[in-house]
Amino acid sequence: MLQRARHQASSAANEYRGQPAVPKGYRSGTHRAVSPDKTLARIEPLLPVFGITRIANITGLDCLGIPVFMACRPNSRSLAVFQGKGLDPAAARASAIMEAVETFHAETIDLPLKYGAVEEICYSHAIAEIHKMPFSKEGNFDPLCPIFWIEGEDLLNGGRKWLPFELVHANYTLPHLPGSGSFAATTNGLASGNVKEEAISHGLYEVIERDAITLWKLSGDQTQAATVVDPHSIDDPACRDLIDRIKAAGMDLVIWDITSDIGLPAFQCLIAGRDRTVGAPEFGSGCHLSRPVALARALTEAAQARTTYITGARDDITARDYAADAVALRHDNARALVADHVPARSFQDIPHHETDCLASDLEHTLSALADSGITEVMHVDLSKQALNIPVSRVVVPGLESLLEGPHSDYLPGERALKLLEATS
Repeated sequence: MLQRARHQASSAANEYRGQPAVPKGYRSGTHRAVSPDKTLARIEPLLPVFGITRIANITGLDCLGIPVFMACRPNSRSLAVFQGKGLDPAAARASAIMEAVETFHAETIDLPLKYGAVEEICYSHAIAEIHKMPFSKEGNFDPLCPIFWIEGEDLLNGGRKWLPFELVHANYTLPHLPGSGSFAATTNGLASGNVKEEAISHGLYEVIERDAITLWKLSGDQTQAATVVDPHSIDDPACRDLIDRIKAAGMDLVIWDITSDIGLPAFQCLIAGRDRTVGAPEFGSGCHLSRPVALARALTEAAQARTTYITGARDDITARDYAADAVALRHDNARALVADHVPARSFQDIPHHETDCLASDLEHTLSALADSGITEVMHVDLSKQALNIPVSRVVVPGLESLLEGPHSDYLPGERALKLLEATS
């Protein structure tokens, strides 16, 4: 069965392989088809179309010196502020803009929809593995109640199937669509890119990362302690530069290897000041086929989270997050993690895989998912012909969503429940 799944994954990736294959034209902190400067030259003339009114360089609000940018969309149907990070200002600027762009696409989907109950349409339409989808813990899914559906492609098995629209769109305005509330509606798996393979791959990296975070957090203190990465074993120049900046700012840094059974490198890190006057302690996470890229994403995301907290501009950061007792608790918890951590794992022992083209990255990722027991990978192409910007939403039935955070309205799935049972 696994051999068949690998073949299907390879065939699915071949569908997106260009003639010739799309090479990686940029490899600094991430792998992209072209450089951030070329992405910006293509995207920035379209900013008014997306409702982006302002791009801000907010790097200087923190003391780390790691580039962080912010893009504003006042009329957004979800968040109005989007962040981006990178190794240099151009990469961070492109990251912020593209996050806003992909969300615009998910808010304004113009693809055909169907409205019906599972028990009504399953006899005439191929349905994705709905029982493995991320259900809302506040919802009460009823297969006899109608919901909206959208068609996507199954990247593992081929063919097209219908999946809940609630897991694809990002229009969170009120009133909600009829039938909403059964599934955990987040932007997990929403990604954009310079080419389609790039967008799909980055969407998959995100859902694999979120799954890894949840499984790692449920694994227990003893298991987590064994995953602390020795920072002295990190030899990648870009990651070393980021670490040096964090240390030079007087911050403590803890890095954990949270790679799951899927085998794609994934990290979580904590940047914490030694007192409460130097910004809030923040976590960051990252996943990628490339071990250095995954770590760079985690480090820059933690820096981005710190700067985002300082700005106070995100819709999903509430006044409660800035209350004195909440700030004190976060600081105390972070200091405890810093005090307790002991390096236990070498960076060199963590999985690593690199290819020269984006289609090969996609093929390897799909094969890894199939090898881990995943039987379906759904993809909805949200690109708009008039704009010609690749935007993808991927939904992987069976993978876990985040159990913590502002968008954690999620009922643990089979992978999480098995881990809880094994550790109880």
